[in-house]
Amino acid sequence: QVQLQESGPGLVKPSQTLSLTCTVSGGSITTNSYYWSWIRQPPGKGLEWIGYIAYSGSTYYSPSLKSRTSISRDTSKNQFTLQLSSVTPEDTAVYYCAGNRGSWGQGTQVTVRI
Repeated sequence: QVQLQESGPGLVKPSQTLSLTCTVSGGSITTNSYYWSWIRQPPGKGLEWIGYIAYSGSTYYSPSLKSRTSISRDTSKNQFTLQLSSVTPEDTAVYYCAGNRGSWGQGTQVTVRI
């Protein structure tokens, strides 16, 4: 059973870069046909898909966030990482990592404020 766990700072200052890591266990992130996503939920709003990195290493981002988003991976650690630059308070949300076979992390709260 694939399990995911998000980690990273819970507080980020405006204009800085938000960086979160998702550690995957129970399966390899390079397994064929697996896609690994970042998703967020701002307070009082619905889920917003941010982007994914595929088993092959290719990436795809939401057009609305593409200019500020980078997703990378460390296959030796079986981890993938989200970087969101130039954050504002509107980036405050619970951030989730997820696999395309239904596995989700528990989510991590990130607050953007001075």
